[in-house]
Amino acid sequence: MNKVKKQKGFTLIELLVVIAIIGILAAIVLVNVNSARNKAKDAALKANLASLPAAAELFYDNASTYVGVEADTTYGFKTAYDAAAAISAAESVVGTASGWCACAQSVTTTTNYYCLDAAGHNTTSAITCAVDCEGTDVLCTGT
Repeated sequence: MNKVKKQKGFTLIELLVVIAIIGILAAIVLVNVNSARNKAKDAALKANLASLPAAAELFYDNASTYVGVEADTTYGFKTAYDAAAAISAAESVVGTASGWCACAQSVTTTTNYYCLDAAGHNTTSAITCAVDCEGTDVLCTGT
């Protein structure tokens, strides 16, 4: 009587199916990780922009004007704005005698812009930085 020896292990098809499933799962995880990274960049962008009003007011208390606030290194305006600019693809900042405005493009939704100004406006809109924070218009109202 001959005994048939059973081989232990997996067939090539079984191994290929497992590798394909692992590849699909890895792709799904990578997409979610990239989405989370972009959301984190937006959060960092907003946090950097949120520190601008305090720095601008310190600058104004010393200079009695907002002219030159975008270049201020003493009170931290330029440092915070440069940190935001490093994250965003499009940004602008302007300071006039009566106010200032800072704007940066969202990372997750590139058609949205975060805008901040001396009057306390803090908006997220499709209004571009060039419309909001250029020239003499220092209000984040899209005018």
